[in-house]
Amino acid sequence: MIAFLGMGLLGSNFVKALRKRGEDVRVWNRSPDRAKALEAVGATAFTDAAEAVRGASRVHIVVSDDSAVDSVLESARPGLAKDAVIVDHTTTSPGGALERVQRWKERGIAYQHAPVFMGPVNAYESTGVMLVSGERARYEALEPALSQMTGKLVYLGEEADRAAKFKLLGNSFLMFLTAGFADFFALAKSMGISSKDAGALFQSFNPGLTLTSRLDRVLRGNFSDPSWELGMARKDARLMIEAADQSGTTLAVLPMIAQLMDSYIARGHQHDDWTIITKDNL
Repeated sequence: MIAFLGMGLLGSNFVKALRKRGEDVRVWNRSPDRAKALEAVGATAFTDAAEAVRGASRVHIVVSDDSAVDSVLESARPGLAKDAVIVDHTTTSPGGALERVQRWKERGIAYQHAPVFMGPVNAYESTGVMLVSGERARYEALEPALSQMTGKLVYLGEEADRAAKFKLLGNSFLMFLTAGFADFFALAKSMGISSKDAGALFQSFNPGLTLTSRLDRVLRGNFSDPSWELGMARKDARLMIEAADQSGTTLAVLPMIAQLMDSYIARGHQHDDWTIITKDNL
């Protein structure tokens, strides 16, 4: 029997997917109505977290942050069986994940952090990516069950906080990408181009195709053989900023990129590939 704590968008859809596979699932949520709603798919709802987990061999949790994880698990603790395994899908701090592994180990209960790159649809369809790190033996024991919950299960090694770190890395890139869209549409608007027309650019121009080759260049430190000189990239950044300024539009990200470019140009890298702006962080 499985218990699931936290019936937000991800948790609810994880439970629906488990029920589709015929799993016996108990559910709990701080707002009881959300748990109660899942009785429609055959889950058993509880108003007490300890009762929800009583007798469960696997206890999944997905809540908001470190403090919520700790609070909910402490509430559930009286009902946890000694051979139960806690599987935490919450995006947390690396330090918090590490502390929980040690704390629950001292209590004789295994804790496995398994954050995900998933939206609600992924949770329901068992697609997306789930990250796992920590003791290999525990991962191997959980692998058959966790593999059914995701499209791809990625084991990152023995370091207990490594999954938490990689989740933050992935989310940071998603934020950079969305911030890039914010400047992209702001620049388009400043030049009189509708968002719809600007978005249509990506029907013929797919910068995602350059991601792996650009990453390879960065990791190899191949900056002296430029495909786009830093000086020329900085010129283009100037043109973009000027176009936005002419209509009184403030860009959020590009001016900071321009400052970073300027710092490298001042150090004599004008004719290197523009990806050299990553060098100090490699």
